[in-house]
Amino acid sequence: MLLETRLSGTMALGAFAGFFMNNSTRMPWVDTAKGLSIILVVMMYSAYNTGEYTGGVGFLHYVIGFATPFRMPEFFLISGLFLSQVIDRPWRRYIDRRVVHYLYFYVLWAVISIGLKIGIFSRDPAGMLHDLAVAVVQPYGVLWFIYMLAVFGLVARILRELGVPHWIVISAAAALQMWAPHSDSYALTQFAAYFVFFYLGFVMAPLVFRLVAWTQARPAIAAAGLIVWAIVNGLLVYSPGYAVEPVGMQMGLAAWPPLHLTLAVAGAVALCVAGGFLSKFAAMEWLRWLGEHSLVVYVAFTIPMSIFRGIMLASGLLTDTGMLSLAVLLVSVISPVILYFIVKRTGFGTFLFERPAWAHVDRPTAGQISNKGVARPAREAA
Repeated sequence: MLLETRLSGTMALGAFAGFFMNNSTRMPWVDTAKGLSIILVVMMYSAYNTGEYTGGVGFLHYVIGFATPFRMPEFFLISGLFLSQVIDRPWRRYIDRRVVHYLYFYVLWAVISIGLKIGIFSRDPAGMLHDLAVAVVQPYGVLWFIYMLAVFGLVARILRELGVPHWIVISAAAALQMWAPHSDSYALTQFAAYFVFFYLGFVMAPLVFRLVAWTQARPAIAAAGLIVWAIVNGLLVYSPGYAVEPVGMQMGLAAWPPLHLTLAVAGAVALCVAGGFLSKFAAMEWLRWLGEHSLVVYVAFTIPMSIFRGIMLASGLLTDTGMLSLAVLLVSVISPVILYFIVKRTGFGTFLFERPAWAHVDRPTAGQISNKGVARPAREAA
């Protein structure tokens, strides 16, 4: 009986560990870097959402303040790293993989989010229909990132077809980023802010891969370089003129547009190096797994975030801005993962995280469909 119990426990641990096994078709450091990125993104929303309701500033505000220059640029730069391997595919296949893929998850989760928040919680059917209609042209909430990935993929392919030189695209995109125009169109505003990083990921991919490989072979140099980068970034962000606010961060010298752009690129590359460094440790396998399934967290974290924060504040159980922000962060990251495990275990609701066959314009074979969900092979990964 004791032997059976031990065998059952071993099998259970093995099954659990199987969820976190490295997919040989992926590059571990890329997923580890994406894991760092998704935590920073959720941390920002957790801290600022909590600060908005408490009116206070917690310790996570200072952590996310440090990451302000590179938090989203890093996600977009990584999204462009593998673009060169798919950009010359036939138009139909490219559109399916780099545009329709993201639009499917955007539309699905926009409907879910708007339906729950406006239609059910706020009991405003008219407002729900209005927001659904606007979401077609104005990216909705945190889902703007997925919406823009589809736009960036389409624009990059058009520029490729037109034969526009890289230096012209990068110069124009960098000028837009530094100009930082605020249009009535949220999509145009975000395009100006982040397209340069997506395109730099596309163009700089060989350099980034070589740099990460070089630093992985020299962990002491990688660690020293990351420490120097962190000190410089922190000093420039928290230089005179900075202000940490409940729902935002005003940087010091780092706010100067050319320096902001430089720090964004440097920070994005630094997180890639950090991903390469951390991916060598078995204890960081959970972070690699989280990065591989980053869109699972991204599309689903706002609902548990809002519910948990509301319950805590209404009950008075946890009101300190710092500790509540940390609790909201943990719940917001863990809840989508639990939902994903339940979906995978039961087989019910797989459409939430895996694009079904009918949502393809370039139909995959039966054996490929499972690879076209949120967690995609690294050579096509976002």
